[in-house]
Amino acid sequence: MTPVALIDYGAGNLTSVKKALAALGATVVVPGTPDDLRACAGIIVPGVGHYRATLALDESWRAAIQAEVRNQRPLLGICLGMQWLFEGSDEAPDAPGLGLLRGRCLHLGDERLSNGPQAFMKVPHVGWNVVAPGRQSWLLSGVAPDAQAYFTHSYVTPVGADVVATTSVARTTFASVVERDTVVGVQFHPEKSSDSGVTILKNFLARCRGDRVDVQAPAPQLPVCRTPSKRIIACLDVRDGTVVKGVNFEGLRAAGDPAELGRRYNTEGIDELVILDITATLERRRALADTIRSVARELFIPLAVGGGIGTEDDAAAVVEAGADKVSLNTAALADPSLVTKLAGRYGSQAVIVAIDAKREGDGYAVYARSGRTPAHRDAVSWAREVEDRGAGEILLTSIDRDGTKAGFDCTLTAAVSSAVSIPVIASGGAGTLDHFVSVFTEGRADAALAASIFHNAETGIPALKRHLRERCIPVR
Repeated sequence: MTPVALIDYGAGNLTSVKKALAALGATVVVPGTPDDLRACAGIIVPGVGHYRATLALDESWRAAIQAEVRNQRPLLGICLGMQWLFEGSDEAPDAPGLGLLRGRCLHLGDERLSNGPQAFMKVPHVGWNVVAPGRQSWLLSGVAPDAQAYFTHSYVTPVGADVVATTSVARTTFASVVERDTVVGVQFHPEKSSDSGVTILKNFLARCRGDRVDVQAPAPQLPVCRTPSKRIIACLDVRDGTVVKGVNFEGLRAAGDPAELGRRYNTEGIDELVILDITATLERRRALADTIRSVARELFIPLAVGGGIGTEDDAAAVVEAGADKVSLNTAALADPSLVTKLAGRYGSQAVIVAIDAKREGDGYAVYARSGRTPAHRDAVSWAREVEDRGAGEILLTSIDRDGTKAGFDCTLTAAVSSAVSIPVIASGGAGTLDHFVSVFTEGRADAALAASIFHNAETGIPALKRHLRERCIPVR
């Protein structure tokens, strides 16, 4: 097959998209000049990043892409790439869009998007949500009408003439799939959306080959989901390339091979995976790129990586190795401005701040360096600060509960979740199915992370999700 061009504007997640396309048999090239597009069967503009990053695509790139579209070359925009297909975005008013579709992107909290008085919502919109078809589409051919896809974004395109599917959060409905002849875009990440995402990429590649793709008419309208599914996240604590586990951050022991566990979780239906290189900061080295690559090859779900990320270059190396998000802990405490710098480069949705907290008196104290060093900060106030600085999520770990299987610290989780408007991932203490129920209800968590109970197969992912659904907790 003639190669597909993957556009590099310096912030997109090329590795994940490359890996997904290669798994589907496609040849992928990253064109060095606009003229290289002429030899390609299709063009993909990947996601991740602040809208301002698209300024790296100057007028020569814009003109070349527009010329290929006029020649009926298929063009797919993913997340930020979809937003760039339009005329511009409020995220970076000085950065022009490609202008192939009419409209301008707005912040999710913008009142112009709301169907009524604006309700509280967590922004960024992170997690799995329903993609509801509204009219016929070739890109969505074969995708179930109740399919969920993985979203991570703060800006959206209003519903307009070229929209073929929408997604809703609280009272806001936005365009999640657009289509005009060979120009298509998805607000979510198909390369991270499991089977439904794979089907979408297959349809696009078929169109690039010139194969016929049946047009699928929308099914009868299903009830609209206004809340993203609660995420179940598996964590791989890694040391020297091996998964380890301990209790209260101590007594670490080997628990398996990262790639093997990643493959198993991807098959079992985990929603997201986190790799924490837990000794990287202590040893003043970067997270192991080889481990990240080996795990990323096994996944069609999101991957976040933390440990040893102390600079922008460290973060870039992790993203290049295959991570969709970076997680900061000790480095953020030492230099809070790093949070803002990374959010400006990759977008808030790609920046997680990990907070390791321990109960002290009536509050919770923050610890750095893998829970060994007091940071002299309060967990709730630190969470508010990192939100203000641009973090898109908080990974909140109770040191007191870590590895104990005594249940999540719902008091800690609820205190932080109530104090911020960004998603909170609860971690530390998972031992039973009902512990997850409690952290989603009493703890008000947006996601729950666990390690040993998944590694040891004490709790199966399908059984856990069935248990949550039976208690009216939305899951994928």
